[in-house]
Amino acid sequence: MKKALIGVVAAALVAGGAAVFLGTGTAAAPESTFVLLDGSKKTTTDLKGKVTLVNFWATSCTTCVAEMPHIVETYDKYKSRGYETLAVAMSYDPPSYVVNYAETRKLPFPVAIDNTGAVAKAWGDVQITPTTYIVNKRGEIVKRYVGQPDFAELHQLIERLLAEG
Repeated sequence: MKKALIGVVAAALVAGGAAVFLGTGTAAAPESTFVLLDGSKKTTTDLKGKVTLVNFWATSCTTCVAEMPHIVETYDKYKSRGYETLAVAMSYDPPSYVVNYAETRKLPFPVAIDNTGAVAKAWGDVQITPTTYIVNKRGEIVKRYVGQPDFAELHQLIERLLAEG
């Protein structure tokens, strides 16, 4: 009984840790082409010069839907200072659902659909949503969040990155 309880506690700690995992260090953001809802394309190179939040999400993900208003607020707060947001819908998300969600909520930033799953694979084989990356002005990933970010901490990071030359 005691071993089973320890196993349950250990599993809960691992799951909790996964939800707040913060990657450390920097690595170049993978070369990717994002196909936006309007059919246009954006590449990883286009992100350089801005601090960018890249959010892998799905309309069927309750945490993703719950955090989206905070992502919109963050975008609105920093967009005039060189901050960008790119929401990447997972390959299993029906495109019509993504379009409907983006239009009805009037998402103010680019939304891409990863039809083939190639973008999620390039960005570390993303399978858990939401997974969010913060990319600095040099195009380097400086933070990864699996699960909803702590938005107060995220805002501090964005402020710091925007202040960098």
